[in-house]
Amino acid sequence: MVRVFPAGQPLKSNAWAWRAHSQAYHSRMDMRGAKFHTSNRGTAAVPLVCVRAQGSHAFGIFYGQNPIFVSYDMVLADLILMIFVIQTVRFLLKPFRQPRLVAELIAGIIIGPCLLGKSKRFNEIMFPLYSRFVLRTLGIFALMLFVFVSGVKMDLTLIKRSGKKHLYIAMVSVMLPFLTVMAIGLIIRKLMDHEMAKISSIGGIASGLSVTTFPIHYTVLEELNLLSSEVGNMALSIALISDSIGMNFITVFEALKQVDVSAGTLVWYLISMVVLVAFLFSAIRPALFWIIDHTPEGQAVHESYVVAILLGVFVVGFLTDMFGLAVAFGPFCLGLLIPNGPPLGATLVEKSETILKEIMMPFTFAFIGLHTDFSAMTEAGWRTLGPLFTMVISGYVSKFLATMIGAFMVAVPSRDSLALSLVLSLRGQVELALYIHWVDKNMIRLPGFSMLIFLTTILLATLTPLISVIYDPSKPYKVLKRRTIQHTPPGEEVRILVCIRDKKSVPSLVNLLEVTYPTLQNPLSVYAFHLVELIGRANPVFIDHDNDPDPDDLSIRFPDSEAIRNALILYQENRDESVKLHFFTALAAKRTMFQDVCKLALNSKATIIILPLERQYDGEMGTAEQWGGGQTLNTEVLSHAPCSVGLLIDKAHRWHLPLTRCSGGTTSHDFIVLFLGGPDSRECLAYADHMVANPNVSLTLVRFLSSNPEGDDERQKKLDDGLVTWFWVKNEANERVIYREVVVKDGADTAAAIKAMAEEKFYHLWIVGRKQGINESLLEGLSTWTDNQEELGIIGDYVSSSDFVDADSVLVVQKQILRG
Repeated sequence: MVRVFPAGQPLKSNAWAWRAHSQAYHSRMDMRGAKFHTSNRGTAAVPLVCVRAQGSHAFGIFYGQNPIFVSYDMVLADLILMIFVIQTVRFLLKPFRQPRLVAELIAGIIIGPCLLGKSKRFNEIMFPLYSRFVLRTLGIFALMLFVFVSGVKMDLTLIKRSGKKHLYIAMVSVMLPFLTVMAIGLIIRKLMDHEMAKISSIGGIASGLSVTTFPIHYTVLEELNLLSSEVGNMALSIALISDSIGMNFITVFEALKQVDVSAGTLVWYLISMVVLVAFLFSAIRPALFWIIDHTPEGQAVHESYVVAILLGVFVVGFLTDMFGLAVAFGPFCLGLLIPNGPPLGATLVEKSETILKEIMMPFTFAFIGLHTDFSAMTEAGWRTLGPLFTMVISGYVSKFLATMIGAFMVAVPSRDSLALSLVLSLRGQVELALYIHWVDKNMIRLPGFSMLIFLTTILLATLTPLISVIYDPSKPYKVLKRRTIQHTPPGEEVRILVCIRDKKSVPSLVNLLEVTYPTLQNPLSVYAFHLVELIGRANPVFIDHDNDPDPDDLSIRFPDSEAIRNALILYQENRDESVKLHFFTALAAKRTMFQDVCKLALNSKATIIILPLERQYDGEMGTAEQWGGGQTLNTEVLSHAPCSVGLLIDKAHRWHLPLTRCSGGTTSHDFIVLFLGGPDSRECLAYADHMVANPNVSLTLVRFLSSNPEGDDERQKKLDDGLVTWFWVKNEANERVIYREVVVKDGADTAAAIKAMAEEKFYHLWIVGRKQGINESLLEGLSTWTDNQEELGIIGDYVSSSDFVDADSVLVVQKQILRG
């Protein structure tokens, strides 16, 4: 109990009051105020603590006042300390592949009674009694908002699209751990204290340990770049299904907990829940769709609507807590009702996620850390903690084994089954909210809560690095069969995967397909892949439009998608049967888009992947702005692609859609191939050979040779000689083909020769190899002239970024790298 005196009212015994206040820092506080506010962790009477009421603002240190006696200043100081400790721990744990949550939990433990909190002076200065109440309130408040945002990101339609395999694994991975923990709890029931021994308490703990919560899986998979992997997609689908099952279990045992008070309490509990859910569905959901309908296409939701929805979160949280429900129940349900993705879900996530994760959640982990006391576990002993420890460990083990068994029974590969079991065994923020709720309901006490925090931290810190070691998402892309244009036999269709950012990139891509010159004798199979950044939702989505024409009103939420499809369909219809078109869409995080690209290239047996880039007007490449996350998509595709890759740089906007075929055989476009030797240059020449068949294309092939042949790779040079000779013999009589050889001694000569060619004639398209197998003497000294050579290669970056090389487009080609 805390007795508060007004600041202006004198105390008869000020010295005694402050001494009592100081002693309170070492007492154990409860989550709701004073349940654990005792020296022996929840078993003695609540002490009387007298404190001064704290002012909300100080005049300042220049007036002789101490800011640590002002609650506002103390909360700010606590926040600064917590953020600093979290970021420091994250930095130290980064080499060990630890997730963010581990660093946050450890940071909370550091400031708590386990380490720094042992110091009486530290507690008096940083975490006095009056600031702890504020920290607790803000911590619960942040956790409530976190659960709401997690609900917004969740896509319940994924449950409907999930296959029987996912449903079976989810059922097994929830039911078996639940029955196991329930059975063990009933067997050792006599060893438990009175509150935990209740059926409702055992059932609540069993249901909490059997549930696979979605937020932690999404967070860890995102940090490990596994969201778009096979295991990542499967884990998220299973998590959604098991969450639906587990939430029903938790609701049932929450209802049983009300029976412990009285049957009437149960009735009011159920009535409150039904009324709340009915109100959300009947009133709130129609209002949310009204907001979407009144938001102009392509624009964000108006700020007033965002404020109204966030205010609704607080109202629903207040109602659920007032009705006796879990405080996070209402906000979570409200989040589920909000349509994910643009415009509403994306706007809410964008406006709230950063400040929530970086500013608000540290209050939660400070609150948890201040109530995590390992010495309390030692004092409680095995007799007190043994039953709970047994139930928790049996829940962890049975969860892992049940998921493994379920995955094996539906023929999931053994390594994938192991990785999936590890992912679904993770514990996270929702579990932390459950632990706090169990304390509120007297199901566990401070030693049990501390043990659960310790076990959760150990579990996360152990399993997360194991997942990254066991599962390599790029392994399926390692193929031993050649998938290149050079190795495609004449008459066999060339399969091209074109990645589309938005409708602005369509014209240059369509023109590239057109100059590739598909015919009935040399058909073209185009796999158009529209990549959309995943915002406002957690589940990556891959859509095959041949089987699912317009899922989830995709054209309404992403207007570009329909325009892109119509443009490509128009192109296909004008090419008779020489072009087959397949259209796909992926909603994925920036960091994992490359997995979708490589996966589709593998499954479609693509010969080459085309990635469009756009040149900015200031002369620099615009890759970071177009694809996001720096140059992640391009570099990762280049590193993992199971076929050749072409980077199409749009330097100008003079090509228009569609490119018409000129009649009468007149040449309308001039292309040039810079052949510097090596596999990439040979793939360029093989692609150019397809273009030469187009009567509207003239081609100039320029081969660069070094004046000092000592740096040549003899094997590569023989392969180069063979392909160049074959090409020249084939096109010797073709007046639209010109072959030249240029001998240079270093990079300066190479750059001068390229500049002379650009000044001599305007070429619509420059085709260059990226970097494999080029004689280093041809590039000597050029590396300091370019900024983007890691992605485009030295010559590719030089040609695409140089102002004196005037062109419509540049195609930088990398031949398939066999990594098997």
